[in-house]
Amino acid sequence: MAGTGTGTGLREILADAGRGVFPAPDGSAVVVPQDNPRDAGVLAFTAHSVVFTDEDPAWVHGALAATPADPLAAAMHPSFLGALLARTGRRTDTVDVLAVAGPLPGAPGAGLREVADPSHPRVVSALRRRDGVRVWEDGEGGVLVLGRGVGGRLEVAVEVAEGARRRGTGRRLVTEARRLSGGEPVWAQIAAGNARSLRAFLAAGYLPVGSEVLLRGQ
Repeated sequence: MAGTGTGTGLREILADAGRGVFPAPDGSAVVVPQDNPRDAGVLAFTAHSVVFTDEDPAWVHGALAATPADPLAAAMHPSFLGALLARTGRRTDTVDVLAVAGPLPGAPGAGLREVADPSHPRVVSALRRRDGVRVWEDGEGGVLVLGRGVGGRLEVAVEVAEGARRRGTGRRLVTEARRLSGGEPVWAQIAAGNARSLRAFLAAGYLPVGSEVLLRGQ
């Protein structure tokens, strides 16, 4: 841990974490407003949780206190998450590993081609979760997506066709994302059980900073 962050809003907390400065590991949970109507959820750092929601903070803290778990794990406990989902009328997918990597110098590889078609399936899919989406294809079955997600952070996602797997394609694409970032950190949300993807991100220099659950609107 490089230091203790001082940010009090979601964007500030993420900006601090992106440069290796994290909330104090004091066992507390804080509630901050959503940065936009689309994104609500829970972030868990080391011994510190952040619930970003427009729900009443008093209700959130009451639900956390009622969770049958160690307080350090309460924000990620199924009991609390279930109560939060019921309260907000939202849904969720998985608990993700949240990782981040700094930018890399140099131009991306010549094999990448940006997709300009707004009806491209990956563009359409990504726009449900992110703003300012850009998509590239590598011509060998790999697709790279960059867009603005939670708290305005730059998020990466990749898709590798079955025939292109086990060739280092995923690692190469997420490395290219660091060259396409315009000088800012790149964030990744990786399903905890997706060991293949997690290994690719780690090999490309992404560092885990915590876990995250996003609450999606209906």
